[in-house]
Amino acid sequence: MPQPEGDELEAIRSRRKELRAKFQHRPPGTPPTRGVHHLALICRDVEETIEFYQEFLGFPLVELVENRDYKGSSHFFFDVGNRTLLGFFDFPGHDHPAFMETIGGVQHLALSVDADHFDSIKAKLDGAGVEYLGPDRGVEESMYIRDPNGIGLEFYRETLGVFEGLTLIPS
Repeated sequence: MPQPEGDELEAIRSRRKELRAKFQHRPPGTPPTRGVHHLALICRDVEETIEFYQEFLGFPLVELVENRDYKGSSHFFFDVGNRTLLGFFDFPGHDHPAFMETIGGVQHLALSVDADHFDSIKAKLDGAGVEYLGPDRGVEESMYIRDPNGIGLEFYRETLGVFEGLTLIPS
């Protein structure tokens, strides 16, 4: 996708600065939720998705049931750490277009990993011939891949609540 340049880019950067000044502050108290319970995504093939997330990446499958809202559809969950679940649905009989980056779509899911796991994931991806972006582009702390459904995953060598070394959410 083409990136903005010149005056358009400067206008975007100026607007971002205005929005930060207007909205970026920590109101008193705590957020009204305890955190993310699960993210629910759509998959093409249940078995292929389980093989990728559990057998290849190592996230345990913790539940596989029928979707309560659509007969025949599966709803299943993986443990992605820190008591957070990654959920999927399939919708048999529905055509699903190929992944497309668009408004309302998931650009990527960033998963926090420590240095040892980052290196082991990189080795596993290299060994399996899975293409990734990140260290090759000067982004040393991140690796980006796509799952079999086209969903973007980032393995981010950073502590939860921290972005590029800056603590955004204190412990």
